[in-house]
Amino acid sequence: MVPIEHYIIFSSLLLVIGLVIVLIKRSVIMILAGVELILNAANINLIAFSQNDPNLSGQMMTLFVIVVAVAESAVALAIVYQIFRHQGVSDMDQLNELKG
Repeated sequence: MVPIEHYIIFSSLLLVIGLVIVLIKRSVIMILAGVELILNAANINLIAFSQNDPNLSGQMMTLFVIVVAVAESAVALAIVYQIFRHQGVSDMDQLNELKG
């Protein structure tokens, strides 16, 4: 059995990598990938701490986070697609106004 410290260290690394991607990258797709890494870090923590929970509430919260992440990705990618179609940019620095 893997100690819980290994899960925490791994999820912390995912969180830091996700934050760095969100703060440094300018592409909207990369920012969404960074947000997904942050959500996966939270999922790993929920699963790690639910090993000692007989009610499986950690697994249920993880499923909820996954559903929210999928919905967030679908909506965000649809918005990015529409912005790219209308303005021709996917770079956050070049995107300065949201007019139809």
